[in-house]
Amino acid sequence: MTDAAFRVHREQDNPPRVVLSGDWSLRQTKGHFARLREQLAPLFADPQLRWDLREVERLDSAAGAMLLQGWQYTLGDRVLLRPEQAEQLATLAALPRRDSLEQPPITLRDMLKGAWCYYFDFIRHLVDFVMLVGALVLEIGYLFRKPRQIPWKEISANIYKGGVMALPVTALVGFMIGIAMSYLMALQLRKFGADIFIINILGMSIIREFGPILMAVLVAGRSGSAMTAQIGVMRVTEEIDALAAMGISRVLRLVLPKVVGLVAVAPLLVFWTSCWALLGAMLAAKLQLGISFDFFIEYLPRAVKPVNLTLAMLKALMFGLLIALVACHFGLRIKPNTESLSSSTTASVVVAITVVILVDAVFAILTRSIGL
Repeated sequence: MTDAAFRVHREQDNPPRVVLSGDWSLRQTKGHFARLREQLAPLFADPQLRWDLREVERLDSAAGAMLLQGWQYTLGDRVLLRPEQAEQLATLAALPRRDSLEQPPITLRDMLKGAWCYYFDFIRHLVDFVMLVGALVLEIGYLFRKPRQIPWKEISANIYKGGVMALPVTALVGFMIGIAMSYLMALQLRKFGADIFIINILGMSIIREFGPILMAVLVAGRSGSAMTAQIGVMRVTEEIDALAAMGISRVLRLVLPKVVGLVAVAPLLVFWTSCWALLGAMLAAKLQLGISFDFFIEYLPRAVKPVNLTLAMLKALMFGLLIALVACHFGLRIKPNTESLSSSTTASVVVAITVVILVDAVFAILTRSIGL
């Protein structure tokens, strides 16, 4: 085959024609394809020219797309083709183009439609969540009548995985947060000669707020995601369908142990995290302000009322319950494919942390006059 070429053929009584010949394909033209396109550019701009492709030996999709783009995707009578070429170019012209794939500008109607879809999606999540809570309450009532059916092994396994396995990371994060908070506050309090009040600030903030919040964020990212992924894998491998086929309640065997285990261990994790955070705060206060450990421990009960510890334990119970319910809710909604597994696990962590922060804000407003 000869190389791709073209010539302008002019006749006296007929309009000029651009005659293409040779092999018009990427394999044959190699690096000369871009040069041919540049040379043809001024010819495409002339609407009086006619095009003759009957001498072309081979025409591939790349060359056909380049010619169609130059002709504005319209052939008309000014293009002379062989039947197979006409069929090939017609097929290429029918394919979606880049300009047709571009997204149109977003209008107010599109925004309202998207908001409406998000609203209905939120309602569906809320309904499914309420149904899950209702099913959990019914299973708890069933276990009160038949206590031998309580899944003690599953509950103890979730206490171990959600509580005991989380002790190192919660201790490390709590200790580092306590050091950072104490160091920053010491720099500010030293300017005003109010070194002693660091115990009040650290004790109140760690015991009442940072301890429960730290525990909730760490547990949601660690244990909550693991719960969602575990239920999701069971959905993908059809184990949940097998439980239903055998007449075994998925709420009793999957949801209840996770909820009870996390609720039972959450107050202990909060107490553990708060203790390590206070230890880090005492260490930083000792190094920065010279406050001894004995004085810090002795003054702390007078600065922070015991009711604040009770509020922290109540928060821990609520946070543990919410994290477990959200994790199980998203786990049961996973479809039997890996993409749904990954997206639902991510959504579970994000929603759990968001719900915890919102509930903590509401709890702080309702109890603003207690323990201060």
